[in-house]
Amino acid sequence: MKIHFSIVFILCFIFGNAQSTDTEDNFVKDNFIKKEMYIPMRDGIRLFTSVYIPKDISSKNKYPFLMQRTCYSIAPYGENEYRERLGPNKYLMKDKYIFVFQDVRGRYMSEGTFTNMTPQVDRKTKKDVDESTDTYDTIEYLLKNIKGNNGKVGQYGTSYPGFYTAAGILAQHPALVASSPQAPISDFWNDDFLHNGKVMLGYFRTFPVFGVQKTKPENKAWYTDSMIKSTSEDGLKFYRDMGTLKDGYEKYYKDNFFMTEIMNHPNYDEFWQKRSLLPHLKNVNHAVMTVGGWFDAEDLSGPLNIYKTIEKTSPKAKNTIVMGPFSHGAWAYEQGKHFHNDVYFGDSIATYYQKNIETKFFNHYLKGNTKQDAGLPEALMFDTGAKQWREFATYPPKEAQKVNFYLSDGILKNSAGQGFSEYYSDPNNPVLSSDKLKDFNGFTPKNYMSEDQRFAEERPDVLTFTTDILAEDITFAGEIMAKLNIASTSTDADFAVKLIDIYPEDFKPEAKKDGVIYGNYHQMVRSEIMPARFRNSREKAEALVPNQKTAVNFRLQDVVHTFKKGHKIQIQISSTWFPLFAINPQKFLDNPNFATKEDYTKAFIKLFGDSSIEVEVLK
Repeated sequence: MKIHFSIVFILCFIFGNAQSTDTEDNFVKDNFIKKEMYIPMRDGIRLFTSVYIPKDISSKNKYPFLMQRTCYSIAPYGENEYRERLGPNKYLMKDKYIFVFQDVRGRYMSEGTFTNMTPQVDRKTKKDVDESTDTYDTIEYLLKNIKGNNGKVGQYGTSYPGFYTAAGILAQHPALVASSPQAPISDFWNDDFLHNGKVMLGYFRTFPVFGVQKTKPENKAWYTDSMIKSTSEDGLKFYRDMGTLKDGYEKYYKDNFFMTEIMNHPNYDEFWQKRSLLPHLKNVNHAVMTVGGWFDAEDLSGPLNIYKTIEKTSPKAKNTIVMGPFSHGAWAYEQGKHFHNDVYFGDSIATYYQKNIETKFFNHYLKGNTKQDAGLPEALMFDTGAKQWREFATYPPKEAQKVNFYLSDGILKNSAGQGFSEYYSDPNNPVLSSDKLKDFNGFTPKNYMSEDQRFAEERPDVLTFTTDILAEDITFAGEIMAKLNIASTSTDADFAVKLIDIYPEDFKPEAKKDGVIYGNYHQMVRSEIMPARFRNSREKAEALVPNQKTAVNFRLQDVVHTFKKGHKIQIQISSTWFPLFAINPQKFLDNPNFATKEDYTKAFIKLFGDSSIEVEVLK
């Protein structure tokens, strides 16, 4: 079966199985010996592990371990089959470590049963296991059985491997001195498949990867027969034809255990609460560098929340955050001229990160003096408007001041308005999330995070609020809150909010893509969606009272973005965002995931002029 390119890209390139084009031929084979082994866990389950050991290792020339645990395969399998790339970047590979790769429970060649976002457990017996205990047991085995190690262990991983890295922090093994969770999931309620509990329909094609259990050891993907083939370049047609979320589930994934779990747990109940890492991130006692991308369509909240949680619970930890102008995992490879979608951000940005940040982090803590600070910035954040790196001693910056922009009369104002704006929301005619129809065939969404939003601006069911042309630069740095006061004729509704940077009409970028009109470009800077049903509680959904003024407050994810002089700032608000997110029927149901077309309810929705967007502004 032919697999879509983006599946290969995500499962191979980003997650560490890529065949690098910028490494010397045979470097790994010439410099490392590969060993494969099953490492026993405390409950008897064995995890398949590949270890690449430097050939010059000895009692006088010792090396630390650098480990990645993954659900995406540690191929190639076989002791005579070598990867062409080891570690998170080529510079660390050339510096040489004992590189360790492990299939997690229930995946590929490892034993056990796979669980999405394995819950942390109370360790009362040997049978009480989770990803942190598996990390601990793996480290313990490696230290005892791989000769010539220096007694130090580091771990890294991007996306799901980023979650395993974050969970591994909780192992608290004394030899674990450096962890770098990259694009990690922190709380499944607001990462990847769900945003504030809203199902991300744009992930629909990924469910086979995570919801089909294997029945025997596998050295190749066993779930490909469940993959959905593309039949048209018009990816929107697939979602139009599919019908409701319920229809898609019943047609394609009724036997998929993961989608079944999502469908059956619409509220933030015990199932989701157990899958949040954040309450467990306490007493962190080693160096952590969390990495993310401002345009990561999959895991944006995870890095920010993991860093902030460690800051609060473990103030003595060496805790660093890096956020660049990257899509999901794009810091792992060099583009040269760095674009996200149509927007150019500079040259060799991934190389800068790899050489000056990532390599320095691991070399210092694994080969240097662990007790000393590595000298990295507390927060290295790329300003996506000024297009430059910025360093902060605290994040969010203490010097930032909260400012409210009010939404009234189509204008972003400094003070609240008296009236309201109104739109007519029809679930049968939803606002599209993109005008790039080919992108809807993708494995996961990617480009929309910085996409030109002009296609949505003129729709009557999209409210827009815009500043005048800016007379001076203004920098948003930190958290964003949408504080909406709404009234709807319906008993339920979603609210999608977009923060947009409007370029001048004569704008000419330093580097551009052919066919793109950059004058008046409406670049999306940040966005988020919120079901009104969860406005008061994630655990217990509540219906809207028709025509009653109601507060719906929620966080958009952070930004560090300078809106330049001559630009404008715009907010767009709508109640549908299709097919990126499943459609809200706008009729309150106990489980909206099983809504039918008969439940679809049209609504007039008011947004009152005392609604605002609260941002943190650097003065």
